[in-house]
Amino acid sequence: MKGRGIKGEGLVKTPAGRENDMKYIWAPWRMEYIEMEKPKGCIFCEKPKQDNDVENCILYRGGKNFIILNTYPYNPGHLMIAPYRHIANLEELTEKERHEHFDIVSRSIEVLRRELSPEGFNLGMNVGRAAGAGIADHVHTHIVPRWQGDTNYMTVISDIRAVPEALAKTYEKLKGKF
Repeated sequence: MKGRGIKGEGLVKTPAGRENDMKYIWAPWRMEYIEMEKPKGCIFCEKPKQDNDVENCILYRGGKNFIILNTYPYNPGHLMIAPYRHIANLEELTEKERHEHFDIVSRSIEVLRRELSPEGFNLGMNVGRAAGAGIADHVHTHIVPRWQGDTNYMTVISDIRAVPEALAKTYEKLKGKF
């Protein structure tokens, strides 16, 4: 696909004139989240304070960190693990926060394997706005379950992301499994 420009968002392409093998993956369905008016405050601070885990999609509360479903998921079971404490950088986590955080990441992968049977995972932290963090001032880890063929023609030709399961159904499958 080299040299064909970047038309046809959704496809993996190399921009015209690039002589290396770098590819770009377009995710135009994320614009809904990017362009929406963001609520005041920090969702990772505000939602755990509320007594409504089902509505807020909080799946698990640890002593220092919690698990929340991403309400704009790339795939069913897209989780985020965040500390309760409002901090921007990984290195600011205390030893207890860090150990629990990554214990929960590991446990989450076990639960997702058992309950959703994904074929792989994307794990990531976007630390800082320049790194792509939508919520740059509260560190968190994303876990995205992946399946062969989990993108389809809708993504490629229509700028639509087809997430094959309702958020409430995913929540019900995973609640109480951590």
